[in-house]
Amino acid sequence: MTAPPTLPKPRRQLILAILMLCSLLIWLDNTVLSTALETLADPVRGLGANPGQLQWATGSYTLAFATLMFTAGALGDRFGHRTVFSSGLVIFAGSSLWAAYASDAGQLIAARAVMGVGSALITPAMMAILMWTFTGPARAAAIGIFSTSAGVGMAAGPVLAGFLLDHFWWGSVFLINVPVAALALVGLAVLVPNFRSPILRPMDPAGMLLSISGLVALAYGLIRAGQVAVWTRTDVWAPIVVGLILLAVFVLVELRVKAPSFNPRLFAQRTFSGGNVALGLLLFGVAAITFYNAFYLQGALGFSPTKAGLANIPTAAGALAGAPLASRLVRRLPLRLVTVPALTVAALTMGGYGFLGLQTPLVWIEILLLIQGLSIGMVIGPVTAALISDLPLEQAGAGSAVTNTVRQTGSVIGIAVGGTIMSIMYRRAIEPSLEGVPGPVQDQARVSAEQARHVATTMHRPTLAQAADNAFIHAMHVGAGWIAAIALLGVVVLLITLPAAGKKKSPTAEPDYEEARSSEPRSTA
Repeated sequence: MTAPPTLPKPRRQLILAILMLCSLLIWLDNTVLSTALETLADPVRGLGANPGQLQWATGSYTLAFATLMFTAGALGDRFGHRTVFSSGLVIFAGSSLWAAYASDAGQLIAARAVMGVGSALITPAMMAILMWTFTGPARAAAIGIFSTSAGVGMAAGPVLAGFLLDHFWWGSVFLINVPVAALALVGLAVLVPNFRSPILRPMDPAGMLLSISGLVALAYGLIRAGQVAVWTRTDVWAPIVVGLILLAVFVLVELRVKAPSFNPRLFAQRTFSGGNVALGLLLFGVAAITFYNAFYLQGALGFSPTKAGLANIPTAAGALAGAPLASRLVRRLPLRLVTVPALTVAALTMGGYGFLGLQTPLVWIEILLLIQGLSIGMVIGPVTAALISDLPLEQAGAGSAVTNTVRQTGSVIGIAVGGTIMSIMYRRAIEPSLEGVPGPVQDQARVSAEQARHVATTMHRPTLAQAADNAFIHAMHVGAGWIAAIALLGVVVLLITLPAAGKKKSPTAEPDYEEARSSEPRSTA
């Protein structure tokens, strides 16, 4: 088929608006759940979910997202990016409706996994459509405008979730996705050509199956350890070992494929491998500490969902300021000189949760969150840009898939490990306070601080609620120390792998869009 004609400027602007709406939808969904975790754990207002179930509610989405995203790009090349995008939106909207009316934690976990499938289909198609809609300087401007949707989602998500949770039932945080997805579907059908590439990438079903099964087994073992509070049981260590073996086989299989969806050969490049490992460790820490933060603000401190959402705004504001600040700095300074101190500060702010308590003034929490967001923004943006820009153009797509998969995998493992440390330490800390308490009450109090507070209120045992708060704070302190230590490993990796001095790059002209488009993509109306 022939290449489509250049789209009129008003139509291109409307396409950008639709893409931003969908990107905002994904970012909102990523942030609203963290605000809803405390409510979902409540036996009366939510589902009475235990920490392991909440870890899976978060992790199942990220697992599906991480392992299907590179396959989704190949589907877009084969069937058209608009077709795949629309399919993802339908799946995302339908599973959001399922999640909103889930009757138990198991249904919520399953619905969240399907939502992850929808997001995986949407995300690569969004960038592909953006790249083929705009040309020259307009493309750079469009990417800059498009990227603001992430910051808006980070800032608006917790506030929107807090408002909905304070005025409606917990399912409303998922139900809000449905009308937005419906509006986006109409926009796609009316405005967006069905861009596709004439060069079809392989589907790689073996790689997809091995990566999914390996990550699921690894996450199951880690989360199971928190549920049973021991590491020596077969149902803990066996899944972990099996998961690691499957992931190793996944890498070996991908090395034998000529054009793999996930290309491990890229890790032979020192900067690319080191940057990805550091980002994975950073996202490990971000996911784990965000999980803690939800229970600290709403559970231990008793904030309403709205107040907790507002309290998290400094994190988003810091991230929004950090990314452009780092971008300006790396034009004048070596990347290592900018990102190593920033990652060090980010890790230390995670460790700073070890100093928060039940009486900590809100202003100190806000300062900590602001510095944390600022430092994280100063790492993720410039490191990701450096990883992709250092690759040859023909490897940019594969490099992006690797980077996104590593980041999502870091988040999955961070939730699993961070939540498991919290569960184990909480159980150990609450145990002395359960002497003389009836057996069924002991069992419920051991599950989580949320369950302990509920049973304490029901049985009029205020001392048990206080003990649960203290046990949670102790668990958070221990977990924060481990999380900070693991994030600091990323600092060591960056020090070793990033060059000490930046390299000067000569200005390069933007490739002619019309020539590229006429030789590579095609579209169907």
